Amino acid sequence: MKTMLICGANGFLGKNAVEKFFGKYHIRAVDLNLPANLKSGIEWVQADLTKKEDVQKVVKGADVVLQYAAVSTGIRDAIERPYLHVTDNIVMNSFLMRESFEQGVEHFVFPSCTVMYNPQERPVVEEDFSGLLDENSAYFGGGGMKVYLENAAKFYSKLKDNKTKFTVIRQSNLYGPNDKFQLEKSHVFAATVTKVMQAAEGGEIVVWGDGSEKKDFIYAGDLMDFIEIALSNQQGSFELINLGGGKAVSIKDLVFLVIKESGKNLKISYDLTKPTRKVSLEINSDKAKKIFNWQPKIDLDQGIKNVISWYGQNISSN
Repeated sequence: MKTMLICGANGFLGKNAVEKFFGKYHIRAVDLNLPANLKSGIEWVQADLTKKEDVQKVVKGADVVLQYAAVSTGIRDAIERPYLHVTDNIVMNSFLMRESFEQGVEHFVFPSCTVMYNPQERPVVEEDFSGLLDENSAYFGGGGMKVYLENAAKFYSKLKDNKTKFTVIRQSNLYGPNDKFQLEKSHVFAATVTKVMQAAEGGEIVVWGDGSEKKDFIYAGDLMDFIEIALSNQQGSFELINLGGGKAVSIKDLVFLVIKESGKNLKISYDLTKPTRKVSLEINSDKAKKIFNWQPKIDLDQGIKNVISWYGQNISSN
């Protein structure tokens, strides 16, 4: 059985990866903070991936690397302290890519994002990014970090002695079970679910801004399905792929749908003192369909049902 190194195994996507690939690979689950209850049948390793020695240790003997370790906080930090998302993430990913190249790992999966795209009237394709970022964007730091690491993966893939396939995934806004539901750390989907599930009947949900910003959402299980396909079917040494749900949904509509599925009678108010990004971004995933025969299976309505059910079983009762 091949060994899969899952970095950030105690995080949102790391947990989903462990569940997806358990029994299909020998799982080496790595995190700075391991869970209190360690699932048996998994090789758990505590490591600091910003340290070269730790990276060398965890990569040794791995056939596949899924890199979901990150310094990741919420939207407030993305706006007010974006540098938090840059330095350590560049360091850990640079070490991991170098060690994967030097040790001859078969496949390295790097999660990028869609922050580098400018809004379009149509769904954006991979070629819509010109290589230049808007320096006035609140996401410039994080976007620059992702672009640098995308280029680093491509750099290693073209070296003469390279034996590693690199898959770079420009994934849209992810959601699903195991997400971060603490308000100070969560992104918009998980934060909305938390606010709704914690609200008293007849209460009020406060939305930052006017709720007009539109985002593309993809269910975590659909991402894991794509990774499984890519690991088996990627032919070249480098692929950069968009993954999204294929539909832009306003924050206002997202809040309404979550409230509806919760069955609660809640009011919605808008805090117009908070910023609103009046943009819409929809992701074209045709390349993923053409090359890997992948397309999302879980639409937003079903995804919301799944997450609320999971939340009720795993968080509300705790």
